[in-house]
Amino acid sequence: MNRIRSALRIIVLCLVFSLAGCQLGAPKVELIQSELPRVKLPNVTEAQVTQLASGNNAFALDLYHVITAKGMDNLIFSPYSIWLAFSMVYAGAQGETDAQMTQVLHFLPQDNQHLLVNAVDQQLHALGNARSEEEESLPFQLNVANSIWGQQGAAFKQPYLDVLAAQYGAGLRAVNFQESPDEAGQAINAWVSKETGGHIKEIVTPGSLSSTTRLVLTNAIYFKAGWADPFDPADTTNAAFTLLDGSQVTIPQMHAQIRSKYMQGDGFQAVRLPYVGQTVEMWVILPDQGKFEEIQKQLSTGLLDEAQVQAKAAEVTLTLPRFDIESDLSLIESLQSMGLMDAFCPQMDFNSMVEGGGLCIDNALHRATITVDENGTEASAATMVILEMSLVNETEMTVDRPFLFAILARETGLILFLGQVLNPAQ
Repeated sequence: MNRIRSALRIIVLCLVFSLAGCQLGAPKVELIQSELPRVKLPNVTEAQVTQLASGNNAFALDLYHVITAKGMDNLIFSPYSIWLAFSMVYAGAQGETDAQMTQVLHFLPQDNQHLLVNAVDQQLHALGNARSEEEESLPFQLNVANSIWGQQGAAFKQPYLDVLAAQYGAGLRAVNFQESPDEAGQAINAWVSKETGGHIKEIVTPGSLSSTTRLVLTNAIYFKAGWADPFDPADTTNAAFTLLDGSQVTIPQMHAQIRSKYMQGDGFQAVRLPYVGQTVEMWVILPDQGKFEEIQKQLSTGLLDEAQVQAKAAEVTLTLPRFDIESDLSLIESLQSMGLMDAFCPQMDFNSMVEGGGLCIDNALHRATITVDENGTEASAATMVILEMSLVNETEMTVDRPFLFAILARETGLILFLGQVLNPAQ
């Protein structure tokens, strides 16, 4: 009878905590958080928000060019997720490390960066409220979450904890990297999986953490939205997609007649595909045949700005492939090539984080996924930074060759996701 009662008690506890991913033997995580409440509705100007978004977008395109210079492949990443994770690291930076992070990641000075990140983050959380009654039945979800995982017993400095709480809405979860790095990794993976709707189940891989790990900063972003003008699945047909080398693959191509912003630029076409509520949009940039690398090199905030400003309302006969891609990025080499040197081991200056200092970035990893189909888009991303001790014209656009895409928050122009599709059949 006692065994039965014990078993029933375990079952009840798991049911009670199921939303938190109850697992027998899961490590207990203590939350260490400043008593400061999160700053609600920070007092910032539109010009300041634009400046912050411009910094994120400049970093997005810098990193895109560094990544794609290493070779051609399908790519999806969330520059905002990476930028936000490193912004939390930046809150503890000093000296040359601070200066390099400001330059490479296009951060604002410390006094402005974190307050404005807070303001933009709260704006993003509010985007789904702009839908009409007719659109309420269509999906729109945009979640951005931050978490910090620190070594139990480490003396993290109060001013750093204050910034995390007041501007990022995050406390520090105390785990035991020193004695149980695998258990800490399980807790981090469970959090990432939950915050990305189960699309990224693992960002901590075997060997990622060790007994010398002292601090892990993570960001997760999940986006799911229906098109403002969905494609009819009955119109989807198999068609040829021409690769960069001239060969072809046969893939499902969606078809629609839409009224949207469109432009014919010098060597490319661009079209705006809004999501339900019109607060987030995808821009598809289709280089002319044989001009992908030329337009790829020109990809910049200027080109995106040009598309958004010069595009006119048009009736567009659009052909667009369904695609489903995933990317894994190790960020250290890319960031070092961009000039961020002193943040990584053995150099560092993060003495504002913990008493005694000595923390340096050992690794920085990013994983992202995106699925685009007739109904809309589902995208997710997670970033982990590990610190150790020492339109009305009539036109046609057929996306049947490699193309670029960006998902932006319309009001700020903030680039949430950026990528390219070279072979949607992969």
